[in-house]
Amino acid sequence: MADKATSADVAARAGVSRSAVSRVFTPGASASQATVDKVKAAAEELGYRPNALARGLLTGRTRIIGLVVAYLDNQFYPQAVEQMSVSLQEQGYHVLMFMVGNTAANVEDVTRSLLDYQVEGLVLASVALSSDLAKQCRDMGIPVVLFNRDQGPEGGCAVVSDNFAGGRLAAQALLDRGAQKIGYIAGWEGASTQRQREAGFMAGLRDAGRGLHAREVGDFKDAAAKDAARRMFTGPDRPDAVFVCNDHMALSVLDVLRFELGLSVPEDVALVGFDDVPAASWPAYDMTTVAQDTKAMVAATVDRLITMITTPLDQPSVQVPVKLIVRKTA
Repeated sequence: MADKATSADVAARAGVSRSAVSRVFTPGASASQATVDKVKAAAEELGYRPNALARGLLTGRTRIIGLVVAYLDNQFYPQAVEQMSVSLQEQGYHVLMFMVGNTAANVEDVTRSLLDYQVEGLVLASVALSSDLAKQCRDMGIPVVLFNRDQGPEGGCAVVSDNFAGGRLAAQALLDRGAQKIGYIAGWEGASTQRQREAGFMAGLRDAGRGLHAREVGDFKDAAAKDAARRMFTGPDRPDAVFVCNDHMALSVLDVLRFELGLSVPEDVALVGFDDVPAASWPAYDMTTVAQDTKAMVAATVDRLITMITTPLDQPSVQVPVKLIVRKTA
């Protein structure tokens, strides 16, 4: 295999200095059009590609954003990750993505690895950042934005939906149908989204003088959500309505209700989900759900992250409004 062409090879072929080659391939650097044309022609002939990572390490500007994601099974996250990656690329940044589990140890290991790449900013999507690691990032001057998670006033900048209001909307939708026995299937109980949605849901029920008939935990997972549905709806005292903490679980719950237990939705059981993922609108599901404004959440995340990178100022957290999308399941 032939050796890779170097900047020195390009400089020799173009008849310019190595510093001129560096300027041509450094965004924002100054070089005459004649130099640019000669250097790019020589680079094309030699098959030369500049090492962006090495250049970034030398200049202190890698223009790399670390994106840490807990899981992609839920359709909400592939959508958000795609939109966020495109938006950051349009701003001249590159995205380095890592997958983690929900354990603090996994998040810390991956985040420390990302810091080794000298990332200029971090987005943590649906994962929590420990106070020690948050302090380390701040001490290193690395901005961090939490996406779809909130750790309160001490947790730094977070971009979330108004999950409490969304829970209230779900309660009202089921109450408006005249539901008498209302159930709730929770997500992973370590997540702020789960806690806030349930709190809003319970507040909506209390305002109507009602309580919860049944509660199970689906852990934001397909298999766990199906098991939760089987436990909740097998037996004579089953609920006649249920709020499921996200659409990923709600779709699984619908499948169990219809195809395993033979129940009709919404005649036997009314159901509301949360997120408004693409499958929620498919005719096979046509599911009532609380919609998160993914585009607005992504735009706010990118805006705050880049502002923190380019200025020394912290940014406030953002709470994006939600709305109820009424379809056939409620």
